Amino acid sequence: MNPRVKNVEANHDFTLKLTFDNNEVKSFDVKPYLEYGVFKELKDLSRFLTVKPFLGTVKWLNEQDFCPDTLYLESTNII
Repeated sequence: MNPRVKNVEANHDFTLKLTFDNNEVKSFDVKPYLEYGVFKELKDLSRFLTVKPFLGTVKWLNEQDFCPDTLYLESTNII
């Protein structure tokens, strides 16, 4: 099983700074998802910035979320 998210910070460029439970810090780019389905709402920056960690992944107010494995495998190391 891949590490799970323990902290998230939303950036104004629609990326997430993710801290995983193994203490890796990575960046996940949400922009490629903003044209699809429920993620379209997150093009509104004020909505995007509401992201919170939730049960090993991240979640927004209208319950958009990502698979925790996607977050880990498709993010890039920043520290």
